[in-house]
Amino acid sequence: MKKVSFFILIICCFTTSIIAAAQPAPANYAVALSKFKRLYNAGQPDSIFSMFSSEMKAALPADQFKGTTLQLKTQLGNLTDADFIKYEAPLAYYKATFQKGTFLLNLSVNSQTQFTGLLLKPYQAPVTEAAKVEPASTLPIDPSVTESPVTLKTFSGSISGTLAMPKNAADKIPVVLIIAGSGPTDRDGNSPKLGLISNAYKMIANELGKNGFASLRYDKRLVGQSVSSTKENELRFEDYVDDAVGLINMLNDDQRFSKIIILGHSEGSLVGMMAANGQPVKAFISAAGAGDSADKIMTEQMKSKGALISDGFNRMLDSLKKGKTTDNIDPSLYPYARPSIQKYLMSWFRYNPIREIKKIKMPILIVQGTTDLQVTVADAEKLKKAKSDAILDIIPDMNHILKDAPADKEKNIATYNEPELPLKPEFVKALISFLNKQK
Repeated sequence: MKKVSFFILIICCFTTSIIAAAQPAPANYAVALSKFKRLYNAGQPDSIFSMFSSEMKAALPADQFKGTTLQLKTQLGNLTDADFIKYEAPLAYYKATFQKGTFLLNLSVNSQTQFTGLLLKPYQAPVTEAAKVEPASTLPIDPSVTESPVTLKTFSGSISGTLAMPKNAADKIPVVLIIAGSGPTDRDGNSPKLGLISNAYKMIANELGKNGFASLRYDKRLVGQSVSSTKENELRFEDYVDDAVGLINMLNDDQRFSKIIILGHSEGSLVGMMAANGQPVKAFISAAGAGDSADKIMTEQMKSKGALISDGFNRMLDSLKKGKTTDNIDPSLYPYARPSIQKYLMSWFRYNPIREIKKIKMPILIVQGTTDLQVTVADAEKLKKAKSDAILDIIPDMNHILKDAPADKEKNIATYNEPELPLKPEFVKALISFLNKQK
């Protein structure tokens, strides 16, 4: 059966699982849901469309909505039940049971009981904190490398990682701490919630091990097997820096290692810069690291998503710059700036990579691909200008996940779900060449 796509206005990528209802939804949500169920089952998409707000109607043409809805009904049958899960203004979450499948239905309604957001996505049963474990990578480890689990106890929980060691290591060897990029990314460079299965970090560990270097990669806080009492609305950028510093100190106390090198990817580049400052780190590698503060980068990224999202983001950003969060934001902004992550964004936006890289007094490698859709060559050049003695290596046809990819957006993004696609060979060569100079 062909898979249905039914994404209307909002595409959500929440980083926390649904556990329990925090508060009841306003009464008009139940009214809207009941009417939606009746009209959907009666095969009346035009009547559902009449319930849309003006913004919804402008964003989604009536004929497109009608075609998608009728296709959905053909494949899934009637909507038999919609059980309330929780409400986090302005979104209400329901377990939607159809005759031929179960989905998570997210909706938002304005004061006129008009739909301002509607999303249907695959349903996942609620899980406990202890059970929130991402699927392990199936990429085999190289025979010349051994892996073992590592756990760092923190004030709020624990960070779980994997230490990869070359089997033939006789004396002390350098160890590379791999710091992941943005979003709920695990130790292997995968983020199923964001549609990313790359195995990039595990591949880096493999290449390092084959060339005589140890590595430690880890699940970010609240991801995979890393557990924490910290909630999404309590998370701050500095928490990621603290986790990295804790791992640096743990590695420094391990007598198997001669020196520590940081490799920070994407957002992890900035985390690594800040963690390296004042710590026993001997070299730093920035892979696809931004050259501007995150607020500037996100502002540029929002421009490609249309005026509704871009303008709403800018209004929210103006409030954040004044130290105020925005609770009532358009549902279309939830993937990027929902209320529960705005304080995290505020903490992230205050740091500038140019300012932070200037503080580092150690050898630096800056690696950037020319077909990266998220970070540009200009970003790498800004980092290089700020640190003139750094090595800058521009890799042709390498994208954000450090793999070979064309400039075409659709084909480029397709590589994000090709976990067997190897790292760009030129990237591996630049990495090992730089590390060999640090031995």
